Amino acid sequence: MKAQVILVLSSMMILSACQPKTKLAYPVAEKGNTVDNYFGTEVLDPYRWLENDTSQATAAWVKAENQVTNKYLAKIPFRNKLKQRLTDLVNYERISAPQKKKGKYYFSKNEGLQNQNVLYMKDSLNGEAAVLLDPNTLSDDGTVALVGTSISNDGKYLAYAISRSGSDWREIYVMDLATKKLLDDHILWAKLSGASWKGDGFFYSAYDAPVAGKEFSNVNENCKIYYHKLGEPQSKDVLVFQNPKEPKRFYTTDVSEDERVQYFFESGAESGNNLSIRDLKKANAPIIALTSDMEYTYYPIEVIGDKIYIYTNYQAPKYRIMTADIAQPKLADWKELVPEGESVLSGAQIIGGHLILTYDKDASNHAYLFNLDGKQLNEIALPTLGSVGFSGNKDDKETFYAFNSFTYPTTIFKYDMDNNTSELYLAPKVAFTPEDYVTEQVFYPSKDGTKIPMFLTYKKGLKKDGTNPVVLYGYGGFNISLNPGFSTSRLPFLENGGIYAQANLRGGGEYGEDWHRAGTKLNKQNVFDDFIAAAEYLIQNKYTNKEKLAIVGGSNGGLLIGAVVNQRPDLFKVAIPEVGVMDMLRYHNFTIGWNWASDYGTSADSKEMFSYLYAYSPIHNIKNDGTPYPAILATTADHDDRVVPAHSFKYMATLQASDTGEAPKLIRIETKAGHGGGKPLAKQLEETADIYAFIMYNLGMTMQK
Repeated sequence: MKAQVILVLSSMMILSACQPKTKLAYPVAEKGNTVDNYFGTEVLDPYRWLENDTSQATAAWVKAENQVTNKYLAKIPFRNKLKQRLTDLVNYERISAPQKKKGKYYFSKNEGLQNQNVLYMKDSLNGEAAVLLDPNTLSDDGTVALVGTSISNDGKYLAYAISRSGSDWREIYVMDLATKKLLDDHILWAKLSGASWKGDGFFYSAYDAPVAGKEFSNVNENCKIYYHKLGEPQSKDVLVFQNPKEPKRFYTTDVSEDERVQYFFESGAESGNNLSIRDLKKANAPIIALTSDMEYTYYPIEVIGDKIYIYTNYQAPKYRIMTADIAQPKLADWKELVPEGESVLSGAQIIGGHLILTYDKDASNHAYLFNLDGKQLNEIALPTLGSVGFSGNKDDKETFYAFNSFTYPTTIFKYDMDNNTSELYLAPKVAFTPEDYVTEQVFYPSKDGTKIPMFLTYKKGLKKDGTNPVVLYGYGGFNISLNPGFSTSRLPFLENGGIYAQANLRGGGEYGEDWHRAGTKLNKQNVFDDFIAAAEYLIQNKYTNKEKLAIVGGSNGGLLIGAVVNQRPDLFKVAIPEVGVMDMLRYHNFTIGWNWASDYGTSADSKEMFSYLYAYSPIHNIKNDGTPYPAILATTADHDDRVVPAHSFKYMATLQASDTGEAPKLIRIETKAGHGGGKPLAKQLEETADIYAFIMYNLGMTMQK
């Protein structure tokens, strides 16, 4: 089709800063006549052509959409001031907890405004830090990101993975740590994989090179596990494992630090994984399957002697610790070490000869020290309700943890296991005053009476008079928990009188596998009901009103936003669906989308499943009868090969062609970026400024600070 037929390139917008409700003129997307038949129901897909992300027609549409969006955003009076404040807030030194390997310490640091974090090395904890790898030197615009590192078990080499332009595709390189020289080794088309060292090489997972031009959209098939010997070209790598009978499943591997056991993971059919092992101390040892049911998660923590410690939710929805003997490793012979408790066991590590277990209690982390016999020794006191992550290895008692919460910037502590005490190691200096803010947790009833937790963060002294602007955030899927976390991106909104609300919806992992499954497949409506109930609670309890309420969600959360806007367009003033899954009938046809069927089901499963998906799919339920919709700004990126941009393209084309009132319906399409990971700071700042400017402007806010 001709690009000029699709686009209206003149008079794209009528907008003035004092008239935010003036209806915009959008690029016109040509409607095709593609029809699919699902169990006797014909479904029109007029914008199927937008699934072709490399066509000239799609490129022209993207360019025209960005022109409209950029012109609108540029006229928001305080947009530049907001970006400057965001820049000032993020301009502080950020350092990760150190990781120790063969007597040396490794950590990442950002001096403030660097696009990518830099990898450093120290010879001692108090020694001088030296730059090991600076990803900012790998591209002119910061779009090459360091996405994985693995140090060889002898401490001689660093294998590191990079991503280009936000893609999930990875390239693996190797550095000699003594000389900091890059070796010739170079691995292409790895995905969901790093390097697992064994001897003078490493294992990794990769795919065959994709069809040119379809690298970011075609379904990924035939994942294979290889062994790469240092100094050899990738073409000589040894194929270790493949399963042609299940071409879409993921196959990854890992090796214990002592190089005793190799683990093989199979995933993609259900929400869990299968686990197999190989005893590397035995020549030509076979791969032994320990499990046969991907309904559960099986994650090896560590090998101590002949015992494998395993984190699992097998017959334990809130997770437990079990052990397996390498000589008799199958699931039937596993023994329980730490039983399932009242709270969800969300993390487990062996550090310094102890188990450090992290539990989620009402969506906040609590950490405990256990001995290797499964006996609890101490609770590790944390600064407040928040999130924690530990670093350390099984033989070294030197332990660090990073802690953060909504108004508590990520801070590094050194933990003394013998005395159960924490010592401040590194504290950031952020240009805001945490003491001026408060976080409360409330519990509200959903439609069916289920109690849902929600965190609210705002300035002290806030009045519950129903007039406060609110950003309500949710996700609700894939067993992912939304714990408290710090982000400078929310601070200008809070500084100007806003409330940040984070709802812990069903579908997540906050209360274990039962909570997760209560928001999946034919229960997915529970997630939308939980989110709608959160908005209603905030209004009923005088935190805000419908004219001051914005909603935000990304990926599966973008689906959430699209669905609830269709179901309750009257309830929200602004909606931001970020990189959302918007076409629930076709999501499984792209890249790794098929893998989400464990949460969603697919339109091909059954007539019942099709009907359920069709009833809430964001693209297919947009009203076209004059019902006023909120102001909407969808976001996506051209290199998103996880949730392909076609979801947001088709959603916005449908929305703009429908009669949904005068509030703006815009899409922001980032270039040289993906689903979000590895995005350079400069692009993050631009995007955050655009999103919050759009929110604040359409909520009637101004920039006071």
